[in-house]
Amino acid sequence: MLEHFHVPPEDEVRIMPDALRFTVNELFLKMGLSERDAWQATDVLLLSDTRGVDTHGVSNMLRNYMESFAAGFINPNPNWTITRETATTANVDCDRGLGITVIPQVMELAIEKARETGIGAITMGNGRHAGMIAYHAMMAIPHDMIGYAITAGGQSMLPTFGAEPRLAPNPHAWAVPADKEPPFVLDISSSSVAANKIQLLRRMKSMTIPGLIADDKGNPIMDEREIPDYTWILPNGATRELGSHKGYGMSAVAQVFGGILSDGAFGAYERGHMSHFVAAYSIEAFTDVARFKKSMDEFLKYLRETPPAPGHDRVFYAGLPEHEESIDRHERGIPLHREVIDWFDQTTAEFNMAPLERAEGQ
Repeated sequence: MLEHFHVPPEDEVRIMPDALRFTVNELFLKMGLSERDAWQATDVLLLSDTRGVDTHGVSNMLRNYMESFAAGFINPNPNWTITRETATTANVDCDRGLGITVIPQVMELAIEKARETGIGAITMGNGRHAGMIAYHAMMAIPHDMIGYAITAGGQSMLPTFGAEPRLAPNPHAWAVPADKEPPFVLDISSSSVAANKIQLLRRMKSMTIPGLIADDKGNPIMDEREIPDYTWILPNGATRELGSHKGYGMSAVAQVFGGILSDGAFGAYERGHMSHFVAAYSIEAFTDVARFKKSMDEFLKYLRETPPAPGHDRVFYAGLPEHEESIDRHERGIPLHREVIDWFDQTTAEFNMAPLERAEGQ
């Protein structure tokens, strides 16, 4: 994540992952989730926060989920069902279940299909928020498989040349195992920035940077200015000259695979409604696993050993910064904004829970 979106050191409070996991799990149980689903939901949020994907961790998502549970938009105990199935594919009705509890279960089914046939691909409708989409793709890695996951729903992103939002920053994620190198994990929004990052900027009272959002007429904002009350995200590329049609197209593809292929949904979804798609590809079905992982190690090393351009220290590949951030945050704690800490203190008090435990020295 760009430094611009990180919590300033003067506003951060470090929380160790285990302490945060305990409190978040308890809050999900308070929302009526089963022990399995509470653990699963917590695991998705914690992996987001430890990998530095703060937009999809507890800071932004937990309170939103709790509000949606309270309003009845999310079913805390969904009975998701398979509506159509073949040896390699399936279509699932999520029964308004929270994506971070339902999608991992469906991804397990995709992995099992890939183990039997080489490929498993499943689309899901009538769902809710997916969390960090890379989580679901990464589930394939321990099985010597390549994972793919997308999610779609909502209207906060403008089509190229559009004057009102018609799509969402629908993300795509691929996860590819290696041998000794950290895995290749590409998790990208179809927009110039994930919508949740604008909320981070609001919380920190920071200025927007050029090319992220549009004004209320659809014009790309290409200078620094205060964050407006509305959030109209630009496609990845910002302007047609810089390639916004590519981000626009990626968002549409996610809508097709997640929404239209599952339950025909697109456009102005009912509040909270989201659609998803996951796939697992068995490496063994295509080539020798050991050879593949060795080649991936060589390829990833080849990328990260690229001579850096002037002003830069090193070259990364997708997933490497998050891997290194995870090591650091497990050692020093997860940096949460003080406003988030205040919310935790208020919320745990309302539920008669122990307050969130700070890291040593905080």
